[in-house]
Amino acid sequence: MRFSVSHRKKAKFARRGLRSYFEYRDLGIKRATRGQVVAHVIRARPGKAPHGEWHAHDCKLQFVYVLKGWVLFEYEGVGKVRMKAGSCFYQPPRIRHRELGHSRDLEMIEVVSPARFRTRRVNFALAKPAARRSPARRSRG
Repeated sequence: MRFSVSHRKKAKFARRGLRSYFEYRDLGIKRATRGQVVAHVIRARPGKAPHGEWHAHDCKLQFVYVLKGWVLFEYEGVGKVRMKAGSCFYQPPRIRHRELGHSRDLEMIEVVSPARFRTRRVNFALAKPAARRSPARRSRG
């Protein structure tokens, strides 16, 4: 492991990444941790909308903090959850989910371990996940 710093002034966003409707700014954590963790700032690409496909990530940890705007997800066994600036969320490993929409100004920080992980598409044509009341609606924040 080694020390790493990433300043916004010199930062570049790349259109290459897991989702085509986002741009990613690598924060240098993957290199500093030799692949144990990846961290990046994600922002919405103008004119691009989420495809809403169900999927799951084969990772040990996934944490997201919303910096600006809002994003709406749907999780298996949870239902729809809307996150907004100041919201943070932890997605348990392999939870089935999909993004339903986001604001044009969405920016969030995502941390995932390990840095390289597999994303699997999930077919819910036969079995739609049962939804319960959203944790966002239960919170008082």
